[in-house]
Amino acid sequence: MSLIDKQLQELQEKAQNAWEMLHLDASQERVHDLEVQISLPDFWSDQEQAKLISQEISQRQAQIEVWQSLLTEIQDALDLSKLAQEEVNTHVELEVEKTVKDLQERYAKLELQTLLACEMDENNAIISIHAGAGGTDASNWAGMLLRMFIRFAESQGWDTDVYEASESEEAGYKSVSFSVNGRFAYGMLKGEAGVHRLVRISPFDAEKMRHTSFALVEVIPELTGLTDKNIAIDEKDLRIDTFMAGGHGGQGVNTTYSAVRITHIPTNTVVTCQNERSQSQNKESAMRVLKSRLFVRMQEERAEKLDELKGGHKSPQWGNQIRSYVLHPYKLVKDHRTGFETQEVERVLEGDLLQFVESYLREQVAQKSN
Repeated sequence: MSLIDKQLQELQEKAQNAWEMLHLDASQERVHDLEVQISLPDFWSDQEQAKLISQEISQRQAQIEVWQSLLTEIQDALDLSKLAQEEVNTHVELEVEKTVKDLQERYAKLELQTLLACEMDENNAIISIHAGAGGTDASNWAGMLLRMFIRFAESQGWDTDVYEASESEEAGYKSVSFSVNGRFAYGMLKGEAGVHRLVRISPFDAEKMRHTSFALVEVIPELTGLTDKNIAIDEKDLRIDTFMAGGHGGQGVNTTYSAVRITHIPTNTVVTCQNERSQSQNKESAMRVLKSRLFVRMQEERAEKLDELKGGHKSPQWGNQIRSYVLHPYKLVKDHRTGFETQEVERVLEGDLLQFVESYLREQVAQKSN
């Protein structure tokens, strides 16, 4: 067997294993079932649900097609390589050698998907950013992080929706919460949970002094299917307040009591939603977020009990700093968990997070295998 054939067979095995790890056979069945739903006469009666189903079909089909194409081209290259060896065609052998390199590069880019195999990784994400101490600088930093995550979501073809925001008087946000809607949004963004630190010359300091700002990022999965149905909430445990919304939502949003604040009394978990025009829509969105928060709370309580035996459990609380962004006196972004760093700070702040995402996911896989 030639070296080229061996490389192609190894690559073929990796791609086939990836197909199984990503459950792409089941994904094909899911696409078929969803396409049956689309063919129903009343499918578009619920515009929001129809949009979500159409988006899921598109995302699943894109993933299936890219892996199918890779597997097909690997097999074609194997067939061509054998033919070239039989005919002793050096020109074709060189062409196959170049094809192998291209296929290996394509697989390396797609391999990131195989790291997203946890239970909730396919789900949408719900992100909250809270400015730390530091006044306007900290609020501005929270706004910069919001922009960074939205830009990253756009690069992945995901939708974002701000559902609650407490704006700072001068710049940025005291806190802001938003959803990221797209397949694998939670899996890709879960590693962003924790404290983000910014060091720069403050644009709000007349003396141009160097300031350090902090912001806490929380990332939770949006619940779907059976998981959502299994989170039962007693209406008696809820306090629901309504008030006039402000800021997001468009013209007229702050003229009615459309904003909703739901408090889960037993756990004192509070969720506010004000981005929709109607009170019922805001209540529905707030309940969806509340269920996700309560689910995560349950998971954390279980983890804390296991922590006594296993150790190592950390939640995204103050002091658990995950990444530093330094703009002065030098330029550097460094992830303190993985050690990955880059000097291209501006690109990162514009949403170029893929290398940080990949390094975090690989680190998590490595820790589990040890």
